[in-house]
Amino acid sequence: MTARLDAIKALREKTSASLNDVRAALESAGGDEAKALALLRQRGAQIAEKRRGRATGQGRVEAYVHHDGRMGALVEVDCETDFVARTPEFVQFCRDLAMQVAAKSPQYLRSEDVPAGDKADAEGLKELCLLGQPFIKDEHSSVHDLLQALIAKTGENIVIRRFVKFGVGEAS
Repeated sequence: MTARLDAIKALREKTSASLNDVRAALESAGGDEAKALALLRQRGAQIAEKRRGRATGQGRVEAYVHHDGRMGALVEVDCETDFVARTPEFVQFCRDLAMQVAAKSPQYLRSEDVPAGDKADAEGLKELCLLGQPFIKDEHSSVHDLLQALIAKTGENIVIRRFVKFGVGEAS
């Protein structure tokens, strides 16, 4: 029994999914954590797809400034309600996203935004596009995975509206 509770706790810490979702995923996967994680990601993607068309009139603008003050980034992340925009998970996502932009210098939000002349190989697209980049705090997850997980957790449509990186001496 404790092994099962430990498995539920560990998976919940990794995904921030609800206890019921974690328990159901583990049961469906026969206790296999990797399969349960895949099921939770799939469920998150389904929830995000359902929410996609909903209006996002609230949100947050977050800044990151590097400790030496020579580089920074701004991001705007929108959601449906002010309540979600103030949750610790949403605020942390915005902070992490601003740090991601400062560290990885993405040029586009998603691969569909890349002009036809700039098309690169799949690995090159991951570096160019914010959503495809591996998350700087966990290389096993992409920014897209984190966004899907946040949508699944909050139950709201969440959109990365825009981002920009600034650096002293860099041309815009």
